[in-house]
Amino acid sequence: MLILTRKENESIIIGDNIELTIVSIKGDHVKIGINAPKSIKVYRKEIYEEILKTNREAAKVNPDSLKGLGDILKKKKKE
Repeated sequence: MLILTRKENESIIIGDNIELTIVSIKGDHVKIGINAPKSIKVYRKEIYEEILKTNREAAKVNPDSLKGLGDILKKKKKE
């Protein structure tokens, strides 16, 4: 892990197109601004971990439990 010290309004560049800027520091809270291309997804770690957990749970669905789903959807479409 690389550890850097930055003050307010100082930045860190990652690669060629991601910039992290220290926006403000108040007590033990630090606000960070992230300037990155829209194609780069940026998440808070706890949100990202929840997404991973949800995806893992969804992948565990038993395919047999979905057998009748096609029939149900066809029936709804006709209505």
